[in-house]
Amino acid sequence: MSRIFFISANSRIEPYPVYPLGMAVCSAALVERGHNVRQFDYLAAGQSEAQLISSLEQYAPDFICLSMRNIDNIDSLTSDVEWYLDSYKRLVEIAHRCSRAPLIAGGPAFSIMPEKILEHIGADYGVRGEGERALVELIAKLERGEPVERITSTAHAPLQGREMVSPLFEKELADFYIDSSSVIGLQTKRGCPYHCTYCTYPAIEGHRFRPREPQAVVDDIEKMKRDFNAQDFFFTDSVFNDAQGFHLELVEEIIRRQVQIRWAGFFTPRNSTPQELMLMKRSGLYAVELGTDAGCDSTLAGMKKEFTYERVFYFNEACVAHEIPCCHYVIFGGPNESEATIVESLANFEKLKYCVILGFSGIRIYPGTQIYKETVASGLIAAADPLLKPKYYISPKIDYGRMNRMLVEGFRGRRDRIFPPDECSSKIAIVKNFGFKGILWDRLIRFPSKRKRNV
Repeated sequence: MSRIFFISANSRIEPYPVYPLGMAVCSAALVERGHNVRQFDYLAAGQSEAQLISSLEQYAPDFICLSMRNIDNIDSLTSDVEWYLDSYKRLVEIAHRCSRAPLIAGGPAFSIMPEKILEHIGADYGVRGEGERALVELIAKLERGEPVERITSTAHAPLQGREMVSPLFEKELADFYIDSSSVIGLQTKRGCPYHCTYCTYPAIEGHRFRPREPQAVVDDIEKMKRDFNAQDFFFTDSVFNDAQGFHLELVEEIIRRQVQIRWAGFFTPRNSTPQELMLMKRSGLYAVELGTDAGCDSTLAGMKKEFTYERVFYFNEACVAHEIPCCHYVIFGGPNESEATIVESLANFEKLKYCVILGFSGIRIYPGTQIYKETVASGLIAAADPLLKPKYYISPKIDYGRMNRMLVEGFRGRRDRIFPPDECSSKIAIVKNFGFKGILWDRLIRFPSKRKRNV
């Protein structure tokens, strides 16, 4: 069996540091096969190259695995864009200098455009998609000296149920993230059946929901509570409240086993009744992050969201009724956006009470998405453009500068309305100064019955 050194390369801390779940899951799969694994988190190590070098030299691995979470910060308004591929390349160079072990790249960022990223960072091999099975098989072939493709894909054999192993959390890393934000991420299902024009989730995880068994997820929660005193969880599924009701089976299992936690997750407004939200709140739901994405029916249709603004209003009202804080993520400048739709969207936002709206300007274009195909067909970008550096779709019906000025003015004076996106950091910093931890945007909402408890 081999000695395998994992590096989580993520250095992003906004809006809060996120436990490297992919590294933990793949590490567990490798340990199950008898390998020795060392997990190194570059962020938790203070982004110290010296500590990375020392750890590599002491461990003397047979294989090195690099997990990449983000390509950039997807903010078109940032004057100095946060672009992470050069920092990943630097980590590969350090690893190659310290060790002759083959380096295998993976993670969600890598899976979006694996060939181009592999070439840019100089890794030896790569795994596209989920790695529990593919990484284990790749390492087994390399151990036997068999020929392998430089990039291994898992799209042909998606994992099901208990094939998706429980993460191997380490106390040192868990302590770092719990101390930093109190939030630990867990995945309850993979895949996404929806067809949003900009989204990479279906390409990475497949077009069908593949749930883990509820008992296994709650086992993970109880283990984290017992071993690390974790209390706050974020379910990192592409969409938590699926139409099939897998999420309700999990919620019922949490209630049945009387597990006392606080949890949040990514939701869609197309599903969930007030009664279901009440059930989720009983299980510990305390905040909802909502993929609203647009502010009126025309732009919702342009993004192929498959719901109307009336459904957004209905869902938000249900959250208000149960005093569940809700954050709407909205992308301006997408298909069908015009000055008229901006005006309509701002008016619609006035109807959304007791919620946060976080606005983004322009859609980051990724290969394989519908927005990519449309922009290539229209000649806005070249098919040969590698898109490693971010480029954004802006509706030809709107002037970019004019749109941003309208949004700044429309959001002015509201602490629960955030635009441009980097304004979120300053508002969150204020909340942190009061000693709060967690997702923190929920503290920007003042329900009438809880005004004294909020900042």
